[in-house]
Amino acid sequence: MALTDLGASALSAGIAAREIAPEALMEAVLDRIAAVNPQVNAVVSLRPRADLMAEAAAAAARLAAGESCGWLTGIPIAIKDLAATAGVVTTWGSPLWRDHVPTEDALMVRRLKAAGAIVIGKTNSPEFGLGSHTFNEVFGATRNPYDLARTAGGSSGGAAAALAARLVPLADGSDMMGSLRNPAAFCNVYGFRPSWGLVPKDAEGDSFLATLATEGPMGRSVEDVARLLTTMAGPTAAVPFGLAPAGDYAATLDRSIAGRRIGWLADWGGAYAMEPGILALCEAALDRLADLGAEIVALPPPLPAEKLWQSWTTLRAMLNAGSRRALYDDPAKRAQLKPEAIWEIEQGLTLPAQAVYEASVIRSKHYARMAKLFETVDAVALPSAQVWPFPVGMRHPTEIAGRPLDTYHRWMEVVVPVSLAGLPALSIPVGFGAQGLPMGLQIAGPHGGDLGVLQIGQAWHQATDWPGQRPPAL
Repeated sequence: MALTDLGASALSAGIAAREIAPEALMEAVLDRIAAVNPQVNAVVSLRPRADLMAEAAAAAARLAAGESCGWLTGIPIAIKDLAATAGVVTTWGSPLWRDHVPTEDALMVRRLKAAGAIVIGKTNSPEFGLGSHTFNEVFGATRNPYDLARTAGGSSGGAAAALAARLVPLADGSDMMGSLRNPAAFCNVYGFRPSWGLVPKDAEGDSFLATLATEGPMGRSVEDVARLLTTMAGPTAAVPFGLAPAGDYAATLDRSIAGRRIGWLADWGGAYAMEPGILALCEAALDRLADLGAEIVALPPPLPAEKLWQSWTTLRAMLNAGSRRALYDDPAKRAQLKPEAIWEIEQGLTLPAQAVYEASVIRSKHYARMAKLFETVDAVALPSAQVWPFPVGMRHPTEIAGRPLDTYHRWMEVVVPVSLAGLPALSIPVGFGAQGLPMGLQIAGPHGGDLGVLQIGQAWHQATDWPGQRPPAL
């Protein structure tokens, strides 16, 4: 087995035992990127090979000297291009920031480096993370390793594609509207959206109202996801509403899921249009979970989908308009924004305070109803996406199974119930459709119930290992 086929946990153990040299791992990763990345365009702003080999040698020297090293020591990682990386170009997928080189790392990056990770570059993202299709005017489009004519999803599409293509052993991502879950589903890997507040970001702009998005881990195994979550998690004094982690998330992953009740919300009572084959594949996965001892319970929608959509689009527009108003107000900068960014900002510019208040009331009711629901089930399940990976040249789907879509992001609506309530959710790979394209299933738990969700995912991975069983043919 090639070094690039191994996950981060296996590599970490091999490096600690002095069975894998960090220099050999770095060389293998860079050779793989050179051979495969031109096809998928997942890794961008790659640092010079000589610099990276020197950092790998330095990691090896620390190990040889018996220094105390973190579990990521010597392991290469590429950071999603929405997080600042000191000395490495960070564009947020926008031509406005094409040549931007931060002088400081983001909080999450600092935590990964403290654990020993070597940042080799960035993973591609759509402009400002808007839209679940990774393309931008700086680096172009990221392609799906399972079908190079298709999208890898987004906004963590570069991360998911890099993982699937064996360019990196694990990855970070972020998720507002499914940006960890959708690309994981499209690329046959795991993407975990933590409980809101578990993985904080640096205090920038508003940190009291902006509670819809979070960073989180991705991997080809749940163990890797859990270990990376442990590294990323934990409150920071400058950011409110921090959630304390539940210890080492990888330490207690292996638990029977016999008797755990999983509520199946399917297409939210028909509200969410689905392309043919998606529900059937997800239901087959639930049958497999039942074989592992879980009890599957069909559930009605806790709240009407249109109410959730009203709340979601109002709050999202308010946050986009507030954080990007200065770009919009400058005609020269506005001319360089993608149409979807302009639309989001304009939706928020005329919002009355009453509309924002009403959206927050709906959100509050949804959170309370989900909390009540978790008194009767341990987790809920929904498809991770409503469509199969679509052509890479398409900006976004405009209809699903004949149902017209009224916004650029309505096709992602199935992720809203989790995001609006700030719940932990793991997208697990559940196999392939008739066209050979991957799909995923969201397993979500109560706020703070991250470990329980990961334990269900671990049982699934041990029984199936879709990422290992079916790598892309690149």
